[in-house]
Amino acid sequence: MEKETFGKRLKDLRVEKGLTQIELAKELNIDKSTIAKYETEKIVPSVIMLKLFVDYFNVSAGYMLGWED
Repeated sequence: MEKETFGKRLKDLRVEKGLTQIELAKELNIDKSTIAKYETEKIVPSVIMLKLFVDYFNVSAGYMLGWED
């Protein structure tokens, strides 16, 4: 089984909530291109951004980073 990455987990969680990249970006007050870059693994989140996603999606940092199921 392929290891889940932050970008894949972010996209999956966003889609589960029925949000577009634009809608999620507005919810979190960040640029849409930033969401796209995270999802395509062009950039990695800072600790502050990771916490923002963890809190928003109500998941653990380990889950977001693909360390746990």
